[in-house]
Amino acid sequence: MLLVVLELIGIAVFAASGAVAAVRARLDVFGVIVLALTTALGGGIIRDVLLGVHPPTSLRNWPYLLVAGGTGLIVFWFHPQVAKLRRSVLLLDAVGLGLFVTSGTTTALALGATPYAACLIGMTTGIGGGAVRDLLLREIPLVLRREIYAVAALAGAVVVAVGEWIELPKDLVALTGASLIITIRLIALWRKWNAPVARGLEG
Repeated sequence: MLLVVLELIGIAVFAASGAVAAVRARLDVFGVIVLALTTALGGGIIRDVLLGVHPPTSLRNWPYLLVAGGTGLIVFWFHPQVAKLRRSVLLLDAVGLGLFVTSGTTTALALGATPYAACLIGMTTGIGGGAVRDLLLREIPLVLRREIYAVAALAGAVVVAVGEWIELPKDLVALTGASLIITIRLIALWRKWNAPVARGLEG
């Protein structure tokens, strides 16, 4: 039950980030809900498609859709108040990323994926929704140009894959992987870390 609650919190936070981006882009209420659903559920849908799970889990469990869509509506109506909670949203976003990546990696391993494939699928579970959101808004995905985000996700996924490979307790492995992701994200936000870009570019 605790894991389900944490997953729903992660979905709500990701949905809020998608809805806020949609409001800033001046989309209508339908567009805001679509962006909320895409950001919250996109990574999980991509994971299930890659693993051959049909229909995707998030489309079979109505609470996921309800939480994501409901969060989108709340942000649409109360976006000025939500904007003031930026630090809290960033903190919960880091927690959501940790949960999504570790659950995605664990699911991939349980369904027979190789460790390296499971790491990539786990990372995609965490960052996929945000990347699709940015593409729908005609932007270069944030995870490819700013902040330590995808790197943190991949590091946590590797911890999970290695931990399961050497047969450590699954709960401990998941907790360790999620904690690593959350820690890297929060330190990166605090220190304003970004991955290096090529030097000598004009403009």
